[in-house]
Amino acid sequence: MSAQRPPTGAGEGAGSGPEEESRTPLERAADAAEELYRLRDTFFPQDPAEKAAALRARADAALALLDALPPEQKKSPQQRGIFEFLRGKILGVFPDYHKEAEDHLSKAFSNSMEGTTHRILMVSDFFFPNFGGVESHIYYLSQCLLKLGHKVVVMTHAYGNRSGVRYVTNGLKVYYVPWRPFLMQNTLPTLFLTLPIVRTIIIREKISVVHGHQAFSTLCHEALMHARTMGYKVVFTDHSLYGFADAGSIHMNKVLQFTLADIDQAICVSHTSKENTVLRSGISPEKVFMVPNAVDTAMFTPSPERLSCDEIVIVVISRLVYRKGADLLVEVIPEVCRLFPKVRFIIGGDGPKRVRLEEMREKFSLQDRVEMLGAVPHAQVRSVLISGHIFLNSSLTEAFCIAILEAASCGLLTVSTRVGGVPEVLPDDMIVLAEPAPEDMVRAVKKAIDMLPGIDPQVMHLRMKKLYSWDDVAKRTEIVYDRAMQSSTTNLLDRLPRYLTCGSWAGKLFCIVMIINYLLWRLLEFLQPAEGIEEVPDIGPLHAQLDSRDEHELYDRV
Repeated sequence: MSAQRPPTGAGEGAGSGPEEESRTPLERAADAAEELYRLRDTFFPQDPAEKAAALRARADAALALLDALPPEQKKSPQQRGIFEFLRGKILGVFPDYHKEAEDHLSKAFSNSMEGTTHRILMVSDFFFPNFGGVESHIYYLSQCLLKLGHKVVVMTHAYGNRSGVRYVTNGLKVYYVPWRPFLMQNTLPTLFLTLPIVRTIIIREKISVVHGHQAFSTLCHEALMHARTMGYKVVFTDHSLYGFADAGSIHMNKVLQFTLADIDQAICVSHTSKENTVLRSGISPEKVFMVPNAVDTAMFTPSPERLSCDEIVIVVISRLVYRKGADLLVEVIPEVCRLFPKVRFIIGGDGPKRVRLEEMREKFSLQDRVEMLGAVPHAQVRSVLISGHIFLNSSLTEAFCIAILEAASCGLLTVSTRVGGVPEVLPDDMIVLAEPAPEDMVRAVKKAIDMLPGIDPQVMHLRMKKLYSWDDVAKRTEIVYDRAMQSSTTNLLDRLPRYLTCGSWAGKLFCIVMIINYLLWRLLEFLQPAEGIEEVPDIGPLHAQLDSRDEHELYDRV
């Protein structure tokens, strides 16, 4: 077998015609780096030393092109970012770890982020691999903020074996801290034990804004408390509605009052949710923004072929719990099946109320008309939705309901209870509302069946694309961050009076908690100074962008 020769490329006789001479030195260096990696991936001689020598020679040639760049071609942040990235990429072609390559990649990302205002830490107990409205909101918002040039890091608790640091789409970094869920996916409240890890993450990632999600999240409340103690700006998003009378709501409202007493800005997903949050927490309405949820219309598309109305399929996808109206479904489904022989139900979801639904199906002999799917992975939700005509939401309380958006984007007509922020979600001709009572729900289903012939799923999908966009949500959230960064910085003595307004006894208790938290933070500052905590190189998102096949789009902007 004859010895394989290394392929020639931009660094070795790639051509010297007019077209090559018209290219900038930075573009030629980019081509040389690309040829270097092509050599690494395609050249496999019998002697490994021959490949190492060829890589070294080609890398030296590519570095020489970079060193020959005139200073005027390294002025802008984008040009400096590309220069540092190419140098790091060239040095990183060898299999052994190269510290200099990592340093150049870190500088590249710093230059590319120049002018960026926000470095955001999203905190919640609810995140993937768990599925739900809060999880989807954090994920899609983070992706869009990354596209806008901000740095985003997510902090949540461990899920099963998923613990430690993980990277997801587009280089989004997720800290799965080693705490296990205690109740309903929430960690055990500890107040102060989370301070060391929250402080370390904030310092390592150079965070400027801490954004907590969901009033029911223990980790969210504790992270916001620690961030305010350390002097960072904090933003809170409320995704749910709570009452004022039952013991659980009274307890949760007092916790929310404690958290929002010293918040920079807050976000609610509907006007009803904003009113509810202001009443529950006593926060000033001027600090609360209304930013709705959205839907990924590229993922949730209608079926290419319109379904026949010979058999009407009603789809229910929900957690089967009391709050989501599972008990209401138990009464509505048998009556609908009795009145409309051509109606069939598909129920996706799991929860403690699933047993009641299965008992109902057995009692009324509806096994052939009520299909129970169990828990549905998020990737399969669309395939379930497009098999139906009507989406049924029976929630007893709902701040917004992303599931309604997903169903409407798939072209389904929605029947929903008139609760919380649901009436704000869709126009009247895309949803039929009913009171959370069995007889009114049955009436609404009948009205929806009569409306079906006039519903065009493709038209409904196009309307959803115009109504809701995660990019728009991200831009509106960006404004909230701007407002938070402009708020005045206060010390502990300035903040304590805000907690005293939370109640005669609760206010004093909250002040004691914040004083203890402050003392513990100062102790940590003494035992482990911030200067001694190594900052993480910011290479994730830029590496995800430039390592793709679209690298030349960036080169063209030089």
